[in-house]
Amino acid sequence: MDNIYDVIIIGSGPAGHTAAVYTSRAELKTLVFEGWQPGGQLTITTEVENFPGFSKGIYGQQLMTEMKAQAERFGTKYISKDITKVDFSSRPFKVYTGDEEYQSKAVIIATGAKPRRLGLPSEDRLWAKGVSACATCDGFFFKDKVVAVLGGGDSAMEEAGFLTKFATKVYLIHRREEFRSSKIMEERVKANEKIEILTNKAVDEVLGENNVTGLRLKDTKTDETSEITVDGMFLAIGHIPATDLFRDQIELDKVGFILHKENTMTSIPGVFAAGDVVDHRYRQAITAAGMGCAAAIDVERWLAE
Repeated sequence: MDNIYDVIIIGSGPAGHTAAVYTSRAELKTLVFEGWQPGGQLTITTEVENFPGFSKGIYGQQLMTEMKAQAERFGTKYISKDITKVDFSSRPFKVYTGDEEYQSKAVIIATGAKPRRLGLPSEDRLWAKGVSACATCDGFFFKDKVVAVLGGGDSAMEEAGFLTKFATKVYLIHRREEFRSSKIMEERVKANEKIEILTNKAVDEVLGENNVTGLRLKDTKTDETSEITVDGMFLAIGHIPATDLFRDQIELDKVGFILHKENTMTSIPGVFAAGDVVDHRYRQAITAAGMGCAAAIDVERWLAE
């Protein structure tokens, strides 16, 4: 049957694309489902400066486009659909996009992670109406406006810096005193005159009816509240692994990250995992790509055995 593959890869970030390059070069019939965010999180970042081989940096979207083209060159087939169900109870494994069934001898899960939200009703109500988790996607719409970025890591620092290209002012809001970001990123933000840093503050409410008009903040030490006027709020408070599809199929940790049992293999022999769906420590493009390579080699050896 045409829909039986040697390996199906679920996800198309650095881990998925790299795995596809390796499996296809090994002459394994490979199918990649691009998933909810084709290209992964790198498609919503700006310039990538720390991926080896690009001395002048490269934009995330361009890097993912190049990776995909490389995999396609060796015969990888891509489908731009979301997987709606999987069945790892027997081999060949089955994955579904609606009513369409695809089978494979092995599977590599590389679904990555999704932006973490605050969980406020006002946040949900104003999502895409001033609330966003992607500065690269939506920053242009806030030209000559005031915005806020929530978070204390490198992603928050990068988002804040990027938004100064459009906004007249950017608030960087962090619920703690100390940042988790690298010192160089923190120094860049502190040196940017367009950025005002607010520490020990948490968003208590997103203000506005049809669009964001401001934020109500609560001091994490005194519980005192205050309000600031902004036109947009960008979340950069971490990610949660995209593993809902696999909760009843393979073993996960308490947060939801996939657990490796042997090398890159999961609790189900023949099902492997790579990238941010596994990695809660490093979360870098290069480590995801390296894990994708490892998973592909593990698949090749497992199928041969």
